[in-house]
Amino acid sequence: MVSPGALRVVRCGGSALRGARAVYLLCASGDFVKVYSVNTEETLRLMGGHADLVTGIQLNPHNHMQLYSSSLDGTIKLWDFMDGIPIKTFTVGYKLLALYAPASAEDSVFVVIPKKGERDTFQLVSVKLTKGAGQDLEAKELSVVLDGVGASVKHIAFGRGGAYVVSVKDVNLQVYFFKRKLLNRFSLSTVKKKGGDNRFSCVVCHPTEDCIATGHADGKIRLWRNFHNRKEYTYSTLHWHHDVVMDLAFSMEGTRLLSGGVESVLVQWHNESSCQKDFLPRLGSPIEYISMSSDGALCCTLHTDNRITIINSNLRFSRSIQGLIKSRDVKTGLVVDPRTKALVLNGEPGHLQFYSLQSDQQLYSLDIVQRQYIHQAGLKQSDLVKVAFSAQGTWLATVEESEEVTDPELQLKLWLYHEETQSFRLNTRINTPHDNHITDMCFRDMDELGDDSLILVTTGRDCVFKVWGMVEDADPEAQQSVSWSCDFVGSYHNYQATNCCFSEDGSLLAVSFEETVTVWDSLTWDLKCTFCHPPGNIRNICFGRLTCSKYLIGATDYGFLCCWNLLTCALEWSAHLNVVVLQPDPLSEHIAAVSWLSKESSLFVFKPNEPRPIYIQRNLCKEKILLAAFVPRDEPEMISSEKYLWLRKSQLFFLTDTQELMTLSTKSLEERLTLSSKQLAVEESLPVTPFSVLLGKHRRQQAQEDIDLGKPVVHNKQEQASPAVKELLHTPAHVLPSASFLCTIFINSLLISKENKSAEEVADEVEMESEKAEDDSDEEDVTEMEQEDTSHMELLGETTCKLSKSQEKELRKIRKTDYSWISAF
Repeated sequence: MVSPGALRVVRCGGSALRGARAVYLLCASGDFVKVYSVNTEETLRLMGGHADLVTGIQLNPHNHMQLYSSSLDGTIKLWDFMDGIPIKTFTVGYKLLALYAPASAEDSVFVVIPKKGERDTFQLVSVKLTKGAGQDLEAKELSVVLDGVGASVKHIAFGRGGAYVVSVKDVNLQVYFFKRKLLNRFSLSTVKKKGGDNRFSCVVCHPTEDCIATGHADGKIRLWRNFHNRKEYTYSTLHWHHDVVMDLAFSMEGTRLLSGGVESVLVQWHNESSCQKDFLPRLGSPIEYISMSSDGALCCTLHTDNRITIINSNLRFSRSIQGLIKSRDVKTGLVVDPRTKALVLNGEPGHLQFYSLQSDQQLYSLDIVQRQYIHQAGLKQSDLVKVAFSAQGTWLATVEESEEVTDPELQLKLWLYHEETQSFRLNTRINTPHDNHITDMCFRDMDELGDDSLILVTTGRDCVFKVWGMVEDADPEAQQSVSWSCDFVGSYHNYQATNCCFSEDGSLLAVSFEETVTVWDSLTWDLKCTFCHPPGNIRNICFGRLTCSKYLIGATDYGFLCCWNLLTCALEWSAHLNVVVLQPDPLSEHIAAVSWLSKESSLFVFKPNEPRPIYIQRNLCKEKILLAAFVPRDEPEMISSEKYLWLRKSQLFFLTDTQELMTLSTKSLEERLTLSSKQLAVEESLPVTPFSVLLGKHRRQQAQEDIDLGKPVVHNKQEQASPAVKELLHTPAHVLPSASFLCTIFINSLLISKENKSAEEVADEVEMESEKAEDDSDEEDVTEMEQEDTSHMELLGETTCKLSKSQEKELRKIRKTDYSWISAF
């Protein structure tokens, strides 16, 4: 637990889905359990409470509204996942690697734990869940069921009615019968013949029969029978996969067997026959886990790229929930889209993914390379390596190159954003922009509207940097009005150019050439000054911002962080720090530096004008941090502690070498869920129907239009508080009674009693009587103000101001004037 307001590291995306099977809308991801909506694909709820990775989730077999979860923190939690409330926490005291909750176990669950005193050896044990009044209980009563089991959840399965448990590891299969306390072991040959590999990869049991299905490393599936006897057992073989079978699942009735692997194809086997099978191909990435819904109507596949695919029982694709795609190598870095505030980085091979931090889902994927990717080891193919956005997000620059080390194929592409299609369209393609690998690129960060100030700079290992600018196309029949071409080529003593960045006002360009940083005038391209800090090449450079704009920061690969003063052209200060990530905040003077030393990532936040950091976080995470990015907030966050004020305008995200996206926040991830997700999840503990959502949106739009036109917004409290209206709007259509039955109740709920007139009706009647009295009277207006009892208003700190009759008359005339013509403008 952390104290309120303390800063903590939160996993917010990219967490591996392996380690737990998906359980119908529920999925383990990092330290959390996510609840998804099948219909809307929204993240409805995040259930957080574990202090380490969640390794298993299982529905409570005796109450399907509850969920068990296990974690490496040594605890088992029982959740009410509809409300996201933890009911019980059972402390086991061991690292829990997998969780099983068969219906035959009344008050216990099964977990996989490390065996004491032995490395990489695991046991399947039964844990008795202690009954007690408190929320935190200890579950220390463990009994060993099997020794030498695999650590993966896919290596153990429970048989028909929980009568036996099956474990696979290497080429060995174990079956333990609970009632007879009998253990049968079976082994396959370890000799690989004709490319065959008998090692087990997964196991699953038939729901109604004594049949075991096992997957193997060579793509074969074996169906075992008569395993009650060690000598009379039999098995049949199914074979379609060309590589390892990654998971298996039986349908609820047991008539179909589903299998998946690296081919990204879901195979459905009928009647245990190799001849009768169906396929669902092109699922995008290797299938890592397969799970069936409790009613058998849906199948769920989890993929290696963090995608969840929901499939109908007739093997038809239904929906896909895409999280942060795990790319082989994030070469583009973490880039923020100025339009959507989404993180942009490598996705599928040759694609850019736009990832929403609020919903933990992919917004869309942009095909940059536009070539078919072939999944074959050793094949040299083109991939995306660099990405940069202009200040307003109108232009996108990408660099793609082949995997050849000596003579790569390079392409620089400029993409223009089109409002009509709400996407980027290719504007200019430049083949071989440099003679060697491109090391960095950046736009001049200025207002690009209406002038030619927008330029792009690229640096390369060919020892030059190039300046690219827009030119107008003179051909009137050209499809586009502007294109890009090279305006200037710069170099410095034939050194390799490694990094580049512009100052905040765009007047200066800094380019690093190995051990030297050069500063150039962006108007004349004259070399202004150089800074050198040998030994060690410059790894990162950035300019200071706002009040620190006169400073230039650089980090070397020999472990030095340097700050140079641009006015005095001298070194302001330096620090001995092995900085691997240097990231400035675009909305403040703060700069974040992440160091890696002795297998520990540490964070330092500082201002260039002060050599002392304003914030230090040692041992930020166990993994090595490779990339970081400041994402501007929509609204500044209220920060209570002064040492966390650097997080007020922007939020820092960083990506580890295991491609987990993390952030620093004083709030939990649940509190940062978007309002729309929460609205779709729950409103007053009732499901929100699509009709209710549409009606609410229409009411909000109508209210906004009334406000814009100067109309008073009338809130019918009686309508809002009507139970009949709430039931009609929030009850699913398939359980509503007939319309004839609801009509009378609905109409009566809208009727207003004559005795209880609303305040608006009373005001209208008083106004009508006043107008009639004035029309009948020819007397002069009386300016004397009548005294009223205002004591009830003064108690609220307000006073009323009375108007004379002449002023009221003028006000009524203004009210009657039609100003609706203004709305046309």
